[in-house]
Parts: sequence; structure tokens; C-alpha cells
Amino acid sequence: MRLQKYLAQTGVASRRHAEEMIRAGRVKVNGKIVTAMGVQIIPGRDEVTVDGRPITGPEEKVYVLLYKPPGYVTTVSDPQGRPKVVDLVKDVPARLYPVGRLDYATEGLLLLTNDGELTLRLTHPRYRIPKTYLALVKGVPDANTITHLRRGVKLEDGLTAPAWVQMRRIKGDHALLELTLREGRKREVRRMLATVGHPVVRLKRIKFAFLTLGDLKPGEYRRLTPAEVTRLYRLVGLDFPPR
Repeated sequence: MRLQKYLAQTGVASRRHAEEMIRAGRVKVNGKIVTAMGVQIIPGRDEVTVDGRPITGPEEKVYVLLYKPPGYVTTVSDPQGRPKVVDLVKDVPARLYPVGRLDYATEGLLLLTNDGELTLRLTHPRYRIPKTYLALVKGVPDANTITHLRRGVKLEDGLTAPAWVQMRRIKGDHALLELTLREGRKREVRRMLATVGHPVVRLKRIKFAFLTLGDLKPGEYRRLTPAEVTRLYRLVGLDFPPR
């Protein structure tokens, strides 16, 4: 972000007045006086002062799509000291939080952001955001079992909502299923499949809303494009993503 834009957005001065302050040598970035226009800073990482006074403002919103490997917890801290997904995202000048969760053994698409309002809506049942998984299960479910999964499975916390379920292929005494759910219950896919007698061997989330993993490999990530962020905002009834 350009320095003069940052000063304007944080309420220090108008864009034009901010440029005058910079030319006058009143602004420092990381302890050094800046007098040139167009200097780029990273809000939240670079220290900006005006007349010796630190300037803080709204943190830049960051949106990351991560291919979570198995063996990582989807939390920002873990008392057991296990690897955390946030440790995989480097060179991002913000503290990110996962959008929902994938359990320790599950891999696949996970969003991370510091945009609290978007996170709240993407994880709220009201918006019914579709999430698609590939599940390798023990045994081969028959047609009645597939229908059962589609119509809803009775779990200890109630009947699951209807789901889209399709058999992708059979591998010996295992089957690969594709499931799309619009709920966000804890370990829902694993519990559904265990209940119908086909426990999960491997679980991977391949899609969240319209987002896919693309060419990412486990542990890799990318930032969402502005168009993708805008589309997510519109999906949950928010019109103006931060710039």
C-alpha cells in the first residue's frame, strides 16, 4: 500500500495533505525519514510515525487458500505442541485464522484470513456454503447406503441435512466417494460414514464454495484474487470487500 494512501485511510490527513507531510520530512517508515512519493508499506508490519507519533490503522485484509496436509491442527495454538496450519503460511503480514476446521487427519482446501465478518458468515449455517470431499472408505457401499447418505444420517446431534453423494470408483475392498455437504458439524463426514458402516480411511476436502485446490500440493498456498474475494462477499450478502 502506498504510504500516502495509508495515512489517508488511517485518518491522519487527506491524501493531498499526507503528500505535503511526506515532502516536509514529517513522516518516518521504520525509523527513516521518507520524502519521496509512492513508497510502498505493509500495514501491520512496517512502523509509520508522523512527527514522532506512531500511526496505527485498520490491518490489511488477507485471504489465503491453503492445501492443508494431514497431521496439522486447524487452530492458532495447540497445548500438545502439534504442527499448526498457521505455521505453513509464511511472508504474510497479518495474523490469520482458519475459516472453519479440518480435523488433524484430514487434508485439503482450507481458507485462512483476518477478515472476521467474512469468516463469521462463511461458517454460519444460514448461508449453507457447499463443501466437497473425497472419502476413501472401507468396504463398498451399496445403492441403499448411498441413498441413506443422500437423505440424511441420524447422528447423536441430530439428522444430517441432505447431501450430494456419488461413487467415484471402487478399489478392491475400498470405495472412493465424493460428498458435498452444506452443514459444518464437527467431523460430520467421518461420523456419517462410520454410522452407515463404512469408516473413512482417508479424507480430503477438494472444494469450498466455488474455490478448488487447483495445482497446489500439500503445504502450499496462494492468496485469493480480488475477484475471488468479491465473489465470496457476494455469496454471503456482503457487497464491499476491503481494498
